[in-house]
Amino acid sequence: MTTLLDPPASRRSGYHHEAFFWTGIEEFLGRTVPFVEEGLAEGAPVVVALTAPREAALRDALGTAASTVVFHDMTEFGHNPARLIPAWLDHLAAHRGTAVRLRGVGEPVWAGRRAPEIAECHIHEALLNVAIPHDAPLVLLCPYERDTLGAGVLDEVHRTHPTLTHHSGPRTNGAYAGDRHARTLWSHPLPSPASTPVELTVTRGSLAAARRLVVARARGAGLDHARAEDLRLAVTEVAANSLDHGGGGGTLRVWTEPGAFVFEVMDAGTLDDPLVGRSTPSTAQPRGRGLWLVNQLCDLMQIRSGARGTTVRVSTWT
Repeated sequence: MTTLLDPPASRRSGYHHEAFFWTGIEEFLGRTVPFVEEGLAEGAPVVVALTAPREAALRDALGTAASTVVFHDMTEFGHNPARLIPAWLDHLAAHRGTAVRLRGVGEPVWAGRRAPEIAECHIHEALLNVAIPHDAPLVLLCPYERDTLGAGVLDEVHRTHPTLTHHSGPRTNGAYAGDRHARTLWSHPLPSPASTPVELTVTRGSLAAARRLVVARARGAGLDHARAEDLRLAVTEVAANSLDHGGGGGTLRVWTEPGAFVFEVMDAGTLDDPLVGRSTPSTAQPRGRGLWLVNQLCDLMQIRSGARGTTVRVSTWT
């Protein structure tokens, strides 16, 4: 882990992705209030995405200045972590051409997030280091609560943030694992299903059966008609991706676990872009829209790809 002996980091230009660890609301405000106020004093746009208790505390501490900050409820803004990078890029695009850098505060992980969500948040944080250009006019500060998140989460935060912010200011993080860390995380296999799955071989001839299976099991798990229909479209897109890029087919597995309905498609192919499904496609883009669409239809999509093949897992909370 990094220590206070790490060298100071400059925020003078370009993109900076920073984390800080806090205990107690006073320490949280002691870092976020000056960060926001400095940005406002520079005339910078400031975007803050926090959970409700932290947002309320920050609004109160900022007083009337809070009215000039764009606030998002992170439980909605980052409900599916894969939607966060497009959202930050949208904010950057909205302020393209401004003379000062956008400042952002984003709290992707909080106590109570599900383990699969936290795993995707770690990939999100690692991908922020490659998805946003190094010369982008953005300083992004990510707060993590020490006492509620656990050592494993905090260790991974050290690996995914080039800079850590201390009382003395931002410092280069010696524990940062580098820009390729996202690929390392992406290649780790997913945990085994929490219950025995129903399986179906995916071929072009079995697509209709795959859709029927997912919809029937989703309704049986308590999902309403609209959400089951979303999953009909989602499994179509995931299966089509497997047919096109996974050697002509794969295996569909469907199961339930506490609080979730899950399906996944496994195949022998390899995906080489960890940002797949996390980049908003242009209207002129003929391909690459399918997995992005799946992220709009479900609560969580997890992709793992490596020498063993590719798995795309889709979870919907029940």
